[in-house]
Order: sequence, then structure tokens, then C-alpha cells
Amino acid sequence: MKRLLSCAATGIDRISIFIGQSSSVLLFACILASAVEVLLRYGFDSPTLWSTELSMTLCATAWVLAVGSVTQRNRHIAITMIEGLISPAAWRRLRLVQMLASVLAVGTLTVALWKPAMKVLARPEYSGTAMNSLQPSYLKVLLLVGCGLYLLQLAANIIRWVQRTEKEIPGGH
Repeated sequence: MKRLLSCAATGIDRISIFIGQSSSVLLFACILASAVEVLLRYGFDSPTLWSTELSMTLCATAWVLAVGSVTQRNRHIAITMIEGLISPAAWRRLRLVQMLASVLAVGTLTVALWKPAMKVLARPEYSGTAMNSLQPSYLKVLLLVGCGLYLLQLAANIIRWVQRTEKEIPGGH
């Protein structure tokens, strides 16, 4: 069972890293869309209707999809000063408390997002801007997907905590 859980955690880690690294391309696309907007707006006095909405969507997608990778590597915002003040054993226990609190919070968010995400799949919502894109529908579903990725990675991190293999994660603390 221990080996099976370890393989599952490794698989989740690989998926998180792949998705996180792949989504970084979206940030470059956002830079490109912003540069095109600046060029068209100030160079040709012809602003676009789509660049702001597209940039927001690309950045939001990258941010949401990277959550598993950030969690896998333990690179999220943390108050590491406390780590230096307490014993390694106490810090280890606090890591578990943090992961369990995260599971509770993200699980609650997932439940709250479920109904709105299913609703927009049945009847799409539009942004109401000049572009009138499906951005609200897309983002509601994307947040649900991101929560799923986050919960999977938290499960993998908890497996590693239980098996005492957290330090073996490349790029981790």
C-alpha cells in the first residue's frame, strides 16, 4: 500500500509540474497581447477591443493552473521566520496542520464553486463587454479545475508527509 501511495504521489507531482510549466507559456502570450495593444493604441491610434480581456484570461489561467506546481514545490507564500524559532519536529507538525487546513478550505471552495460551474456549462454567461466573451463561464469552470488540481497535490504532499519523504521533492524546502 505504501508503494502504491508513493507511486500515486509521484504521478500527481509529475502532472502538477507539467501543467505548471506548460501554463507559463500563457504569461508570454499575455505579454505579446499587451505589446500588440500598446503598439496598436499608441503607434496607430487603433486600440483593440480584445486585448485587456484576453490578457486577464491568460494570466488567470496561468495562475490557477500553476497552483499544483507551486504546492508541490512548497513555493507558496509562507511565514518562514517561525521555522527558525521552533524545533524541526514542531515545524513538521505545523506543516501537516497547514496542509489539512488547506484541504478543508479548498474543499469548501470546491463545493461552493460546483453549482455555479455546472450552471454555466448548461447556460453560458458572457462578459457584457464590447468583446462579449465567454470569460465568466470559462473562469468559473477553470477555478473548479484549479481546486481539483490543488486538492490532488495536497493529497500527494500529505502522502509524502506521512511517508517522511518531503525532503526528497526536487525544488522543495
